[in-house]
Amino acid sequence: MAKLSTTELCLMRSIWHSGAQSAREIHDATQQETGWSYSSTRKTLDRMVEKGVVQVRLVHGIKVFEASEKKLHTIAALIQDFTRNVLESDTSLPAAAFAGSKLISEDEIDELDKLLKDLEAKS
Repeated sequence: MAKLSTTELCLMRSIWHSGAQSAREIHDATQQETGWSYSSTRKTLDRMVEKGVVQVRLVHGIKVFEASEKKLHTIAALIQDFTRNVLESDTSLPAAAFAGSKLISEDEIDELDKLLKDLEAKS
């Protein structure tokens, strides 16, 4: 999985919360947080397509952007990367540490825990 910058994660959160969206919808949802112009949002989305983290499809003649990977798979990979490269630990953080998250529902905690354990076993 490609590494995502903080601002790319902001755009991804919008996609994860609302599903496939046009660049304008993503921009409108994130502009207050990023402070970007529309063209900066578009350029970042284009870079994210090049990285393979989002994909584009046409819906009624409008380009919409959607996540290439499932939200929890991406989050699990980010958690594993953080745990290894920042905390210098071979053991992932427990998924329960993310209870109360606005991004991960209580129903998704068990699935995230399984994904983290799978990633840990593969490494």
